[in-house]
Amino acid sequence: MNSAAIIATSEKPEWPRVRINGVDLDPRDIAHEMQYHPADSRDDAVYLAAQALVIRELLEQRAAELNIEARPGSDESDEEALIRTLIETEVKLPAADDASLRQVYEANPERFTSAPLVALRHILFAAAPDDVVARSHLREQALAVIDELRRWPDRFAELARRHSACPSKEQGGELGQISVGQTVPEFERQLMRLPEGLAGQPLESRYGFHVVHVDMRIEGRRLPFEMVREAIAADLSDRVWNKAVVQYLETLIGEADIDGIVLRGATSPLMQ
Repeated sequence: MNSAAIIATSEKPEWPRVRINGVDLDPRDIAHEMQYHPADSRDDAVYLAAQALVIRELLEQRAAELNIEARPGSDESDEEALIRTLIETEVKLPAADDASLRQVYEANPERFTSAPLVALRHILFAAAPDDVVARSHLREQALAVIDELRRWPDRFAELARRHSACPSKEQGGELGQISVGQTVPEFERQLMRLPEGLAGQPLESRYGFHVVHVDMRIEGRRLPFEMVREAIAADLSDRVWNKAVVQYLETLIGEADIDGIVLRGATSPLMQ
């Protein structure tokens, strides 16, 4: 459904006429709200702004019906505090038990395993990311060095000092121990899959091509459940909370008398 869902006369008005349980949206509010809803067209931005204001009005009406009072927290407006308090009052979430948390832990072993640790040496053949000709030439040089190292493995430090564009060449190309997050992503993705020994192909990164020798590889270890229990509980609580709030707001929409707009659904605008 698109912005044509806004009900209009045969002569389309500049602003939709939207009413929520007898309360009209002020077009000036829609115009102000549009800045928070970038879209491909003005009609879509108007629709998204009007939809957000409908949701806000429904929440405020429900808070007034329940005589909700709220005290704003730090960096929180009166309106935000009111809606937060309403949600906390109306949406009750069950606490996740250990069985549920352990189920998540057992079903996702890769999420709860420490990153591998790799000690390596490299020789960098540097080239600009957009210099296709130079990169092609340097890849051939890197392959030639790999062939040379297959025959004379003990010459790595010598070849690093001769060819590498990295300051590590002064240490024979040694980079020390590297784990996840310590180097650029495209290099890391290739590196973390390598076994110990000389890589058979140069690794490409934004800096050029790397001849890599993995001196040591320590595989990641499964983290104990007790160490990650709180993190699992927080993540599970967030997902359950998001789903419960969406369902709650869909219920408010279903029970309301809304004229002038057909809401697309709860998922995206309701959580803003």
